[in-house]
Amino acid sequence: MAVTILDVTTDRSFFGHPRGLSTLFFTEMWERFSYYGMRALLILFMTAPAAAGGLGFDTAVAGAVYGLYTSMVYMTSLPGGWIADKLIGQRRAVLYGAILIACGHFSMAFPSLGTFYLGLVLIVFGTGLLKGNVSVIVGRLYGPNDNRRDAGFSIFYMGINLGAFIAPLVCGYLGQRINWHIGFTAAGFGMVIGIVQYVLGGKYLGDAGLHPASGPANDDLRKRTRAWGAAGIALVVLIALALNFDLVPISAKAFADAAGYLLLGTTIVFFAWLFFGGDWTTAERRRLFAIGALFLAAALFWSEFEQAGSTLNLFGDRATRTSILGWSFPSSYFQALQPLFIITFAPIFAWVWIRLGSREPSSPAKFAIGLLLVGSGFALLVVASSLSAQGVKVSPWWLVVTYLLHTFGELSISPVGLSATTKLAPARVGGLMMGVWFLGIAVGNFIGGRVASLYSAMPLPRLFGVVAAAAIVGGIVMFALTPPIKRLMGTVN
Repeated sequence: MAVTILDVTTDRSFFGHPRGLSTLFFTEMWERFSYYGMRALLILFMTAPAAAGGLGFDTAVAGAVYGLYTSMVYMTSLPGGWIADKLIGQRRAVLYGAILIACGHFSMAFPSLGTFYLGLVLIVFGTGLLKGNVSVIVGRLYGPNDNRRDAGFSIFYMGINLGAFIAPLVCGYLGQRINWHIGFTAAGFGMVIGIVQYVLGGKYLGDAGLHPASGPANDDLRKRTRAWGAAGIALVVLIALALNFDLVPISAKAFADAAGYLLLGTTIVFFAWLFFGGDWTTAERRRLFAIGALFLAAALFWSEFEQAGSTLNLFGDRATRTSILGWSFPSSYFQALQPLFIITFAPIFAWVWIRLGSREPSSPAKFAIGLLLVGSGFALLVVASSLSAQGVKVSPWWLVVTYLLHTFGELSISPVGLSATTKLAPARVGGLMMGVWFLGIAVGNFIGGRVASLYSAMPLPRLFGVVAAAAIVGGIVMFALTPPIKRLMGTVN
């Protein structure tokens, strides 16, 4: 008997949207719960002394490991998308990715350096499979001319931030107040809940993302990849064991540095090919140069914004008073501020841009505004860190306002950058150009990790001052370059 597959594009049972959107909403919510719950604890756990249950890393090592981990999480979305397209389809990619993520968190539940590294690697690979592909499935719930698509992605985006908001409150409390590994375990259980509801709700997704591209070439590729996949898993386990028992003559910091510099080198080679190779028309090449300018601004922005989990997390833990009106809270609670602010202010920003109409700033101008805002947040911390240098923990409001400014910066850059990239990219390489956006986040995370490694090596007022100056100068330069970038963009705003 033939199985009837639900036509999801005509479904309106979830507040006027396909029922499958609720499945993907909660899948992504629990994935972000697991990721941000672990991230809120990561650098604090690495720098905590062994007597307190931590790894006892100094900030130079912890910053390098943190930067490599967060950059690779975004880099692996590129091969993750390729694997889904060519080998297993988006639906299986999301499921396998979620399973790897859960295994990674549970691996970190054991007090061993080897299981710690193994957990990070599993989460990196799992997120690479899940992160981009779940968004692809969301898009396939709607027909090509369905005007509900943008609203559907807005609902989905709220799921991301809801998970990111709840995670530090739960995992942060368990990790800092009870036991680090219980916090990591809670992140794993969150992902398990996501897996269960994803499998049970799969019937509402119809055939969206169910199959990869077909054809003899892909069929042969799938067969050959199985063996390579098994070999890759074995290699990951061996590397983790080797690091645990000091069987390799390389430190974690040296490995992180080498991998990070390889990332930067690959980025340079990629853009050299993009700009000077390829069979582009004159208009396409001009737009690619515009994408390159936005990429540099985005990488600078993310290198500062993503320090929320590193330098700002350390500052909140070591130099900030974690009590308000007599209520004491774990320092990881500060990590819940940005998603809360995004949920609150994203609709307001969208309304403001529409309200401005023809006076709405161009994409390069919004990038400049975002850089100035993130730089202003660090400028505030120059004052706060100067006060903390006197041995007194500063008011939590310094970090609250800093995170608010950084959130305003993110709302000026993140959705704008995604939109501009899709409009500027030549149609035949649209998917590759979306990968460039994630590449910018990866490069920014690596640079941010290098900055975090200087936390104890440089006076904080100087460190935050340099970071603030870099963003503010970058914003001013971006404002100056806005007219020529707009000319390169042509009719795209």
